[in-house]
Amino acid sequence: MTEAVIRNKPGMASVKDMPVLQDGPPPGGFAPVRYARRIPNKGPSAVAIFLAAFGAFSWGMYEVGKGNKIRRAIKAEKYAARRAILPVLQAEEDERFVKEWKKYLDYEAEVMKDVPNWKVGASVYNSGRWMPPATGELRPEVW
Repeated sequence: MTEAVIRNKPGMASVKDMPVLQDGPPPGGFAPVRYARRIPNKGPSAVAIFLAAFGAFSWGMYEVGKGNKIRRAIKAEKYAARRAILPVLQAEEDERFVKEWKKYLDYEAEVMKDVPNWKVGASVYNSGRWMPPATGELRPEVW
Protein backbone atom coordinates (compact mmCIF):
# COMPACT_ATOMS: atom_id res chain seq x y z
CA MET A 1 0.00 0.00 0.00
CA THR A 2 1.05 3.50 -0.61
CA GLU A 3 1.44 6.26 1.90
CA ALA A 4 -1.39 8.25 0.25
CA VAL A 5 -3.88 5.38 0.73
CA ILE A 6 -2.90 4.89 4.34
CA ARG A 7 -3.47 8.60 5.19
CA ASN A 8 -6.69 8.91 3.14
CA LYS A 9 -5.22 11.41 0.70
CA PRO A 10 -5.93 10.13 -2.81
CA GLY A 11 -3.72 11.03 -5.74
CA MET A 12 -0.25 12.42 -5.86
CA ALA A 13 0.40 14.63 -2.91
CA SER A 14 3.42 15.94 -1.23
CA VAL A 15 4.37 14.39 2.03
CA LYS A 16 4.25 17.88 3.54
CA ASP A 17 0.60 18.22 2.60
CA MET A 18 -0.42 14.98 4.25
CA PRO A 19 -1.69 14.91 7.81
CA VAL A 20 0.76 13.76 10.44
CA LEU A 21 0.21 10.19 11.56
CA GLN A 22 2.24 9.25 14.57
CA ASP A 23 2.49 5.81 16.11
CA GLY A 24 1.61 5.66 19.77
CA PRO A 25 0.72 3.19 22.42
CA PRO A 26 -2.49 1.26 22.16
CA PRO A 27 -5.41 2.48 24.21
CA GLY A 28 -4.83 1.43 27.81
CA GLY A 29 -1.06 1.27 27.30
CA PHE A 30 1.38 -1.53 26.71
CA ALA A 31 1.58 -4.59 28.94
CA PRO A 32 4.31 -4.39 31.59
CA VAL A 33 7.73 -5.71 30.53
CA ARG A 34 8.99 -8.64 32.59
CA TYR A 35 12.61 -7.96 33.34
CA ALA A 36 12.98 -10.02 36.55
CA ARG A 37 14.38 -13.56 36.31
CA ARG A 38 11.60 -16.03 36.91
CA ILE A 39 12.75 -19.64 37.04
CA PRO A 40 9.83 -22.03 36.82
CA ASN A 41 9.42 -24.44 39.70
CA LYS A 42 9.40 -27.65 37.62
CA GLY A 43 10.65 -31.14 38.35
CA PRO A 44 10.99 -33.24 41.51
CA SER A 45 12.18 -31.85 44.80
CA ALA A 46 15.59 -32.59 46.31
CA VAL A 47 14.05 -35.06 48.75
CA ALA A 48 12.35 -36.93 45.90
CA ILE A 49 15.62 -37.08 43.95
CA PHE A 50 17.48 -38.33 47.03
CA LEU A 51 14.88 -41.01 47.73
CA ALA A 52 14.91 -42.16 44.09
CA ALA A 53 18.73 -42.37 44.08
CA PHE A 54 18.74 -44.22 47.41
CA GLY A 55 16.12 -46.65 46.12
CA ALA A 56 18.08 -47.31 42.91
CA PHE A 57 21.28 -47.84 44.90
CA SER A 58 19.54 -50.19 47.35
CA TRP A 59 18.00 -52.22 44.53
CA GLY A 60 21.39 -52.43 42.79
CA MET A 61 23.10 -53.66 45.96
CA TYR A 62 20.35 -56.25 46.43
CA GLU A 63 20.95 -57.51 42.87
CA VAL A 64 24.72 -57.63 43.49
CA GLY A 65 24.08 -59.69 46.64
CA LYS A 66 21.88 -62.12 44.70
CA GLY A 67 24.58 -62.43 42.04
CA ASN A 68 27.23 -63.10 44.69
CA LYS A 69 25.13 -65.91 46.18
CA ILE A 70 24.70 -67.51 42.75
CA ARG A 71 28.41 -67.13 42.00
CA ARG A 72 29.34 -68.72 45.35
CA ALA A 73 26.97 -71.64 44.68
CA ILE A 74 28.48 -72.23 41.22
CA LYS A 75 31.99 -72.04 42.66
CA ALA A 76 31.13 -74.52 45.43
CA GLU A 77 29.63 -76.88 42.86
CA LYS A 78 32.74 -76.64 40.69
CA TYR A 79 35.03 -77.39 43.65
CA ALA A 80 32.81 -80.29 44.73
CA ALA A 81 33.04 -81.76 41.21
CA ARG A 82 36.82 -81.37 41.27
CA ARG A 83 37.03 -83.06 44.67
CA ALA A 84 34.87 -85.92 43.39
CA ILE A 85 36.98 -86.55 40.30
CA LEU A 86 40.36 -86.06 42.00
CA PRO A 87 40.83 -89.71 43.11
CA VAL A 88 40.22 -90.91 39.55
CA LEU A 89 42.73 -88.44 38.13
CA GLN A 90 45.27 -89.29 40.83
CA ALA A 91 44.88 -93.03 40.12
CA GLU A 92 45.49 -92.43 36.40
CA GLU A 93 48.55 -90.34 37.17
CA ASP A 94 49.89 -92.97 39.58
CA GLU A 95 49.43 -95.67 36.95
CA ARG A 96 51.23 -93.58 34.35
CA PHE A 97 54.02 -92.82 36.81
CA VAL A 98 54.55 -96.51 37.68
CA LYS A 99 54.82 -97.42 33.97
CA GLU A 100 57.28 -94.59 33.31
CA TRP A 101 59.27 -95.46 36.44
CA LYS A 102 59.56 -99.09 35.34
CA LYS A 103 60.77 -97.97 31.90
CA TYR A 104 63.27 -95.65 33.57
CA LEU A 105 64.61 -98.42 35.85
CA ASP A 106 64.96 -100.80 32.88
CA TYR A 107 66.87 -98.11 30.97
CA GLU A 108 69.07 -97.37 34.00
CA ALA A 109 69.86 -101.09 34.44
CA GLU A 110 70.82 -101.34 30.75
CA VAL A 111 73.05 -98.24 30.81
CA MET A 112 74.77 -98.98 34.14
CA LYS A 113 75.21 -102.77 33.73
CA ASP A 114 79.02 -102.43 33.47
CA VAL A 115 79.38 -100.26 36.61
CA PRO A 116 80.36 -102.34 39.67
CA ASN A 117 78.24 -102.05 42.86
CA TRP A 118 75.54 -100.00 41.08
CA LYS A 119 72.11 -100.43 42.58
CA VAL A 120 69.33 -99.80 40.08
CA GLY A 121 66.74 -97.38 41.44
CA ALA A 122 68.84 -96.34 44.43
CA SER A 123 68.88 -92.60 45.14
CA VAL A 124 72.09 -90.75 44.40
CA TYR A 125 71.17 -88.27 47.12
CA ASN A 126 71.51 -89.05 50.81
CA SER A 127 68.48 -87.16 52.08
CA GLY A 128 66.46 -90.28 52.86
CA ARG A 129 63.30 -88.69 51.47
CA TRP A 130 61.68 -89.78 48.24
CA MET A 131 59.70 -87.26 46.23
CA PRO A 132 57.99 -88.05 42.93
CA PRO A 133 59.04 -85.85 40.03
CA ALA A 134 57.01 -82.68 39.62
CA THR A 135 57.02 -82.80 35.81
CA GLY A 136 54.85 -84.93 33.56
CA GLU A 137 57.76 -86.99 32.18
CA LEU A 138 60.45 -88.68 34.21
CA ARG A 139 63.35 -88.11 31.83
CA PRO A 140 62.15 -86.33 28.68
CA GLU A 141 65.71 -85.81 27.39
CA VAL A 142 66.36 -89.58 27.37
CA TRP A 143 63.43 -90.67 25.25
